[in-house]
Amino acid sequence: MTDDPRLTNLDGFRVEIDPARERADVILNRPPMNVIAMPQRDEIRKVFEALDEDPRVRVIVLRAEGEHFSSGGYIKGFLEASPEHVSKLAWNIAAPARCTKPVIAANRGYTFGVGFEISLACDFRIVSETCRYALPEQKLGQIPGSGGSARLQKIVGITRTKDIVMRSKRIPGRQALDWGIATECVADADLETAVDALVEELRAFSPIAQRTAKKLLNDTEDSSLAIAIELEGHCYSRLRQADDFREGVEAFHEKRQPKFSGR
Repeated sequence: MTDDPRLTNLDGFRVEIDPARERADVILNRPPMNVIAMPQRDEIRKVFEALDEDPRVRVIVLRAEGEHFSSGGYIKGFLEASPEHVSKLAWNIAAPARCTKPVIAANRGYTFGVGFEISLACDFRIVSETCRYALPEQKLGQIPGSGGSARLQKIVGITRTKDIVMRSKRIPGRQALDWGIATECVADADLETAVDALVEELRAFSPIAQRTAKKLLNDTEDSSLAIAIELEGHCYSRLRQADDFREGVEAFHEKRQPKFSGR
């Protein structure tokens, strides 16, 4: 339990924190399709900010109840929302990317629109074979508005992005894996097990090294190779001063598992 007001009385989702496993789950729970309403997007941003500050949490999992991750946003809400509110959509949905901790999206069934966009903002996407990714906004006379087409193009290139966006095409889980959208694709019954395994794997690494790697990769995605290499060198140099680096080296030579402190 937590006293942080950002983690309670949430609209269409809930947060579960397991301190023993250093894990937080953000769970969409508006059945049957887990539609994401406009106010919910602000709350999702605040939740990720709160979890980023929570010392009990090492890894965050974004998942959903039921057979579908999310069919997307509440369509009528777009007509009712103010221009100021709509202008913040991409910022809110980018919260997993800004979060310094590893974020895993667990996707099954329909993962459409904003459901796909927020999954693209996560670091890892574990999908079941039932997963269907789509950006169907063309059917509404619109385009993705929360970073979907931009993030997707970085992953799969302009040709495949046009195929998905301009045709409102659905991409099955196996194809998403082949195209580099998904990190891993498993049988539907194995989705939770695969996510659990990744959480435990990530917990074994140094928190400070993970934070550094995530920020470096995000920051250099649009940079030239020369700048990326330069920044990588600076980050590498800083980590050499960390207690975790010394612990990692000593553990390697002593043939034991390292005990990282995050310092």
